[in-house]
Amino acid sequence: MINKITVLEETIVKLAEAKKYASLRDLLATLNPADIAEAFGNVSDQTLPLVFRLLPKELAAETFVEMETEQQEILIRGFSDSELKAVVEELYVDDAVDLVEEMPANVVSRILAQADPDTRKMINDILKYPEDSAGSVMTTEMVELQGRMTAAEAIEHIRKVGVDKETINTCYITGRTHKLKGVISIRSLILADPEALCQDLMTPTVVAVNTLEDQETVAQMFSKYNFNALPVVDGDERLLGIVTMDDAMDIMEEEATEDMEKMAAILPSDRPYLSTTVWDIFKQRIPWLLALMAASLLTGLIITGFADVLMASVALVATIPLLMDSGGNAGSQTSVTVIRGLSLQEVEPKDILRVIWKEFRVALLCGIPMAVLIFGKLMLLDGQTVPVSATVSLALLCTILLSKIVGCSLPILAKRLGFDPALLASPIVTTIVDIVSLLIYILLISVIL
Repeated sequence: MINKITVLEETIVKLAEAKKYASLRDLLATLNPADIAEAFGNVSDQTLPLVFRLLPKELAAETFVEMETEQQEILIRGFSDSELKAVVEELYVDDAVDLVEEMPANVVSRILAQADPDTRKMINDILKYPEDSAGSVMTTEMVELQGRMTAAEAIEHIRKVGVDKETINTCYITGRTHKLKGVISIRSLILADPEALCQDLMTPTVVAVNTLEDQETVAQMFSKYNFNALPVVDGDERLLGIVTMDDAMDIMEEEATEDMEKMAAILPSDRPYLSTTVWDIFKQRIPWLLALMAASLLTGLIITGFADVLMASVALVATIPLLMDSGGNAGSQTSVTVIRGLSLQEVEPKDILRVIWKEFRVALLCGIPMAVLIFGKLMLLDGQTVPVSATVSLALLCTILLSKIVGCSLPILAKRLGFDPALLASPIVTTIVDIVSLLIYILLISVIL
């Protein structure tokens, strides 16, 4: 696939440079919008508007949606008002909202100026909802039917209005006040008796979400119920819009990326890596690096404060990195597993004691063989005494136990307090475990030796 896109990029550039516009138009007309957008990725800023104008109207709008924000901005700035109006008219409302949210203010004013009044109103209505809520990602372009319609009347209605709707596979039965009463598929309408009423054919039990529901929960519902579209309602159960499968997939990707960034102690970014400036990457990373560095200074203070205890044996100092690395690795394993469980709703905050008990047993199974191995290594290979070897081995076992418990409990506590569990992932867990395990190590040295 990568080779295909590379060849496509080279072909587009060569045809454009040779001014073979008819051949280039014919080539682009046979391609998928996503492939065209990807192939446009390395086209120069000067050539991009030229080749984009070769696309047929509908294909141009579909390709525009798939393009990166920077390229969309380049095109908009180069569009005439009529060209911009043609693209905006072909966009679905949710795609137009995404475009408005990502563009600078002066570009947004041009976009809204070229949108028709109804579209402009729908865009503004969606923009009122909180960021990352179901209302902010929904589209208002769905098919509504009346319960008293016959199957034949419903199909005729879909023919009239469906061309501008994002999906017609699933239709919604509503009352005069748009209150959601049921759902019906286009398949059911086609296969039904033409005189059958929609209210008799519909499924009255509808799974819907409120406009203020978190978008991550919405995306999870697609996986749980195998939906193609999910209705969005207000507090009075009135149908306001739908979230479609393509939007749900975008949300899943966005949320997964955000969690990965948080787990690596990076402030989340909504821009592609190659499009992000060095300065922006610096700003994303430096706050956490400074905070974690400050926390790590405690480790140095502990070692300095108890230097006389640690100097009892060179082996005691030499095994400090072993203890800290083992604890960090064990804690990271557990925290990632629990965060995933919380994200997929396999684990709830109320399960914290069950999780701790399970991880305690896992820690024993992992820690005992590790402790035995390090005991044997110190005794047989390093020639250490039994007390020194036993102290290090016991400290390692305690560190593994502590790491597993901290690694599983912190994300759950964060979830219970309303924070994102991904914030308390590897770097923070590792730092906490390093400090506490070092204190335990020094305590064991003081008691045993």
